[in-house]
This record gives sequence, structure tokens and C-alpha cells, in this order.
Amino acid sequence: MPIVLGTVIILILFAILAAVIFAIYVANTTYNVTCRHPDGDKQRHADPHIEFGGEQYDNLTPKIHELVTKAEAEPFEPVEIKSSKDGVTLFGRLYKFSDSPIFNIFFHGYKGTSLRDGCGSFEMARDCGMNLLLVDQRANGKSGGNTIAFGILERFDCRDWVNFVIDKFGNNVKIVLSGVSLGAATVLTASGLEMPKNVRMIVADCGFTSPKEIICKVAHEQGYPEKLCYPLLRLAVKLRDGFDLDETSALEAVSKTDIPILIIHGDDDRYVPYEMGERLFEACASKKRFLRVPTAPHAASYIVDGEGYRKAVGEFVRENCG
Repeated sequence: MPIVLGTVIILILFAILAAVIFAIYVANTTYNVTCRHPDGDKQRHADPHIEFGGEQYDNLTPKIHELVTKAEAEPFEPVEIKSSKDGVTLFGRLYKFSDSPIFNIFFHGYKGTSLRDGCGSFEMARDCGMNLLLVDQRANGKSGGNTIAFGILERFDCRDWVNFVIDKFGNNVKIVLSGVSLGAATVLTASGLEMPKNVRMIVADCGFTSPKEIICKVAHEQGYPEKLCYPLLRLAVKLRDGFDLDETSALEAVSKTDIPILIIHGDDDRYVPYEMGERLFEACASKKRFLRVPTAPHAASYIVDGEGYRKAVGEFVRENCG
């Protein structure tokens, strides 16, 4: 009997050890895939002309290349700041188009580039007389850091860039925060922080509601058990980077903000569901407006309907920055 009991205990301990090893493997793999660039610097410094994948973008790619090429050719001032949250060096491209006091600070999407994702904002800012700061988000481009934090850490970076613009150009500047995808989630989540009054409005294009919802949505679509992967990812982030993916969200932030928000979403978005844009709009406690862009895929609303996009943004700017 003691031998049998001993064997059972050994088997149980072995099973527990195997489960722990498996959990560590899943947590580490999920973390590396989700929060890090798989190819290191090659992905981090991606070519701004890299194309969006999928047939949805076949007819849109020439226009994207055209806008990126124009943005690349424009002189800019390279600028850097230190993140007040953790000291990470952050990089941006500053375009001073005019003496306008209005500055658009733009944040790109998940594993994207400021030039590609911000090419529409570049054209719009230049043509409308606004000045522009294209930001490389942490862990992307020339900015430091290794972890993509789904807006949790990036919201503090956003406020740091706001303070940089005020310090550089004076207290009379009027700031428009804008972003696409993760960038939209960044500026929306930042709206929950105490911001200088210089921040007059936000333009959020195809932003997601929360890190948990978008991560679980993508994991499910790719055939991974999101109910296992997400808790293990959250634990890995806590242990390795010291923050909680459930700490806050864009949805929570907009429900408390007083900053006017324009939400834009393409109704054929197959990455960040259109209904997330609707829910963000419904939850928003401040002055708000919603622009639906028919047939637009993810992060391409400006490419599909540049005229409608410029009109909506222009009207909101006049209302809030006039």
C-alpha cells in the first residue's frame, strides 16, 4: 500500500510540474508573440511602405504609397523625449507647416509605422494649416522600450508628448491628439489622465475598447484558447514588465473624460470590430461625434474617404480649437 501511495504522489507531482512547465511555455510564447516584435529590429524599424495584408487593401495600396512618399520627402525636425513613466527614450518627427497654434500629435497602430499609419494625418495637417508631430510609439521605430503595452504605458507617453509640445511652443498651443488602431486606443486611454487644458480634442480612428477584448478576439480567430492565453499573458506582463493589462482601458477612460472626442471607424473593419467604435462612442461622457466610413477596412478610412474624413475632422477642429 505505501508503494502504491508513493507512486500516486509521484504521478501527481509530475502532473503538477508538467502543468506548470506548460503554463510557463504558453505564457512566454503568448507574451513574445503579442507584446514583442517577432523579428526584433527588422520589424521594429519596418519600411513605411510595407503593405497591409489582405485583398481589402488591393485597390488602396497605390494611394497609401503615394501619401507615404510625400510624407517622406517633407523636411522634419527629429525630436526625442524621455518617458516620465520609465525613462524610455521616445522619438518623433516634428513638422512645422505654418505659424498656426494648432498641433496634431499622431500615434500609429500596432507594430505599425508613424509614416504609413499617419500618412493621411500628414496630408490633412499640411493642407489644413495644422502642425504635426508623428510619434514612434514605444517598442517601435526609433523609440526605445521592448514591450507593446496596448495603451497602458503608452497613455503616459502621450501626456509626455503633450508637455513637450507645450514646453517647446508655449502655453498658447492648441493640441489635437489623434491615432489609428493602437494609436487610437492610446489617445483614448490617455483621456482618462489629467491633461493640460491645451488638449482641445481627440480623433480616434478604429480604436479598440480594451487590451483584453482585442487580444482575446484575435486569439480566438487564430484558434488559440483565449480563456487560457489571456490570463497567462496578463501574468507574464505583470512579472516581466510590472504593469497590469486590466489596469484601465479606452472604454473606461472615455466614460470619465471631458475632452471632446471624434470617433471614426470603417464598417468593414475585420481586425478591430466596428461595434467597438460604437461602444466607445456610447460610453463617451464628453462632447462627441461619430464618423462611419462605409466599406473601409481597418486603418484605411482616410484612404477610402479622404474628403469625408477631412470634413469631419476640420469641423471638429473649428468647433474645439477656434
